[in-house]
Formats: sequence, C-alpha cells, structure tokens
Amino acid sequence: MHFLDGALLPENQEKLVITAAPYGPQWEPGDFPSDIAVTIEEQVQKAVDCYNAGATVLHFHAREDDGSGCKNLDRFNEILSRLKQAVPDMIIQVGGSISFAPVEEGAPAEWLSDEKRHMLARLKPTPEQVTVAVNTGQMNTVEIMTPEDRAGTSFERKAVYDAYEEMVVPAGPAWLREHLAQLAANGIQPHFQITMKSGLVTLERLIRQGIYKGPLNVNWVALSGGFDNPDPYSMMEFIRLLPDGSTLTLEALMRACLPINTMAIAMGLHVRCGIEDTLWGPKGEHISSVKQIEQLVRISRELGRGVASAKEARAIFKIGTQYQTTEQTLAELRYPTAHRPLRPALAERKVAA
Repeated sequence: MHFLDGALLPENQEKLVITAAPYGPQWEPGDFPSDIAVTIEEQVQKAVDCYNAGATVLHFHAREDDGSGCKNLDRFNEILSRLKQAVPDMIIQVGGSISFAPVEEGAPAEWLSDEKRHMLARLKPTPEQVTVAVNTGQMNTVEIMTPEDRAGTSFERKAVYDAYEEMVVPAGPAWLREHLAQLAANGIQPHFQITMKSGLVTLERLIRQGIYKGPLNVNWVALSGGFDNPDPYSMMEFIRLLPDGSTLTLEALMRACLPINTMAIAMGLHVRCGIEDTLWGPKGEHISSVKQIEQLVRISRELGRGVASAKEARAIFKIGTQYQTTEQTLAELRYPTAHRPLRPALAERKVAA
C-alpha cells in the first residue's frame, strides 16, 4: 500500500469499517458475565447492539446454552437465520476456526478438522464472509497476556493457560486450495486472517496461480506467540506488502487493541474490536464490545473520518464480487503484472529442456 500526499486526510480516505467480535469463544461466561452472551436470544441481541453502536461487520462464533463454545453447525445455522432477520444489512463473518475452545478442562485448545471447517461453505443461510487463515502456525494467545490481563478470568487456571499456549492454526496448502474453491462455489467471500508477511507472499502466489480470484480483504492479526507482534515496525512492514486494491483491517490483543486501532483509523485502514480481542480498556477496566465500538466511532469522528454504513461497508469489501480471470484479479487488486525478461542462460536451459 502506498501513502501519497494527502493520504492521511479524511476526505481522501474510505469511510471506516468497524468489525465487531463480541462472542469471544476463549472466554468462559464468568470471565465477564455482563457482556458474554450465552443464550441464542442474547447472542442475537448482542449483534443488534453492536450494529446500533456503529459496527457493520459481525465476526461470529456461537455458544451452547451452557456457555461453552459451539462446534455444532446446526446451531450455527439456527443462529445465523436469527441474525439475518435481526441485522439483515450487517456483513456476517463466520470465524474460520468454528470454535477453538477446549471441550473440557485439560483438553487442548484446537481448531476443528479440515473437513469440518470445509462445511462452513455449506452454512444456511449463507454468510457473507468466512475468515480464512493462510499457512499453518503457532497461535499462542497467552504469550502477550500479562498477569493483569488474566486476573479474575479462567486463564488464571493452569489447564486453560496451558491449552492456549500450545494452540496451532492448521492451514496447509492442500486444505487452503480446497477451502477457497468451496467458498467460491457457494458465493462466500474469504476474509483472510494473515499473521505475518510470509502469509501475504503465499497469498499473492495463490492469486498469480489463479487459485483465488476475488477481492482481497485482509486482517493483520498481531497477537504475538507465533504471529506478528502488535508494534508499529511490524505493522508498517506488513502494510508495505499489500497491494493498493486491497483492504486492511488491523487486529491486536488485550490493551494493544486501542492504540493499534487508533493508528488504523488515522491511516485510512479499518478496525476490529470486541471482547474476543480484549476485555480491558486503556486503564485496565472492563470494557464491553459495544463500548469499544462507541470509542472507535468517537475517535474516527474526532479525526474527521466518517464511519461506513452497512451499504457502504458492503461496497468497500466488494461483497458478492468474484473475478473471472487471474489477469482481472491482478488488475483489480493493483498487483504489478509485468514480467522481467528471462536471463539468456535461463532461456537457453528452457529451450534445451
């Protein structure tokens, strides 16, 4: 991405798209009882509250009636149907892990099987987006947590801490190719969750090989513990590799969320917030998902940048758009397309072969 003269002026920026992540499958209901939705009615109302506060994308995970993380796609379908009625204009973005919460004390925190995650392409009603990881890697979400972050939560228990310390994101090449194909066949847009610049390089190769042909909406997921660290140097190196025709949402963890999101707003990028990312405000106080959204709306308005409506967010993310050819994809994303001429020695080897 380039930042030319005037790029930091609000009149030259897209309106801000706010993604709300209010479900937080890693937390137990007792970790923040006033804000963790458990029943289906509460989960639907949470979406309504986030939309009314200014969020236009809902990052969705489901819970069972006992408050545990839901891994049952029939229940996902039931809640999705209710969400489509309650917030019909909101972009529903289903979390690609389904739920990584341990099924019982001492069990691992893990993403579901490749085949189970492929079933996200067959959810009914169809969500607008499913998040897609690129490249298998460590997802140690507790590495960056401080004792204050864990205080009063289930993460004070050793079994929970140990489970999340060892979590891994499974996103190998064969799975990724098949997953993208199934999502495209069902008209679902991938929202790529990229954890470091090597993931962007892999994704660019997939585009140049014709494996993915569509808009490029990316989250920079800066959680440390195998992912990029949430700091300005890592952030700018990542941004530098993105093409100008893509969109970028910044995502961090715990009290790094607000400063990272503030930088995103100032730079014309997009933001994600909610209790999946942090329970804590700038002074270490509990802060609900709705309050986090309201906070980002205020900051954006102070900087003179408008907040996108649901219709505007759909246009910014190009919901429903797929491209026909690799050449069209490269042109729309504004990747360079010119190839350097072959070196003479290499050309000779090709002729000989």
